Amino acid sequence: MKKKVAIIMGGYSSEYKISLTSGNVVYNYLDSTLFDAYRVHIFKNKWVYVDSNNKEYPINKDDFSITIENQHITFDCVFNAIHGSPGEDGLMQAYFKLLNIPQTSCDYYQSSLTFNKRDLLSVLKAYGIKSAESYYLNLGDVIDEDAIINKVKLPCFVKANKAGSSFGISKVHKKEDLQAAIKNAYKEDDEILIESFLDGTEVSVGVIKYKGETIVLPITEIVTENDFFDYQAKYEGKSTEITPARINDTQLKNVTTAAKKAYDILKMTGYSRSEFIFIGDEPYMLEMNTTPGLTTESILPQQAQKAGISLAELFKSAIEETLK
Repeated sequence: MKKKVAIIMGGYSSEYKISLTSGNVVYNYLDSTLFDAYRVHIFKNKWVYVDSNNKEYPINKDDFSITIENQHITFDCVFNAIHGSPGEDGLMQAYFKLLNIPQTSCDYYQSSLTFNKRDLLSVLKAYGIKSAESYYLNLGDVIDEDAIINKVKLPCFVKANKAGSSFGISKVHKKEDLQAAIKNAYKEDDEILIESFLDGTEVSVGVIKYKGETIVLPITEIVTENDFFDYQAKYEGKSTEITPARINDTQLKNVTTAAKKAYDILKMTGYSRSEFIFIGDEPYMLEMNTTPGLTTESILPQQAQKAGISLAELFKSAIEETLK
């Protein structure tokens, strides 16, 4: 008997359009001989199942079910394709945990931790995983520009602490541009992370559970036309993504070890995609994404295909791992 799978997409953040694209790719590639797939849009003002004619049916939040022509439908599994809140910050994971519905991303604690860049890097630092020099700000804090620059130097990056896909991030070259960058970051979050600039090769490393094993996918090198890997570079063609990355054997070994170590330390499940920059042969972690983009152009699906894993197999495996 086919399993009923709700593919949740959308979300509450600036990333909702990308999430809708990811969710529809999962919907289109999921093996229809094994699964009955349902597209579910999650927005602040509505949770709805959207059928093939774009007709909407409300989700009953009491048990995450739908009713179609007097038929009550519940789900065997949820495929999480929401980037940002509430799909990547632990809220949906905790909700499904309470309802005892399996879902494909990591658990609620891991989601919450990895979504908070400051907390993630602080935890992993204790295990020897390197990261950039940093300075923290919360909304309302006094902004001491001299103290910031003294600690992280220029240029530096100003980032929203809990936001993805390069929203709320700026590269600052001059002291007089710092205030505008901080204001931009506060549009996305009330916490800010200011980091020193790491001048080296940037790579993206996918780690997944696949057929019962934790595997590191072929690594992608990021070469951007812009000043850094911003939204345009990620989604509007202003970058080149080279898989496998043009790195030496020592770099490959070091970053593979670091990415898998982080995944295992955090007791991760599902997909993760971590970003690193090399200083010499040493990888410095920038962040970890636990619901990475799943469009046909996205990095993790490209890596999977380089590893000989089709999109249909990638998505099927995530559901099978979840249902074990």
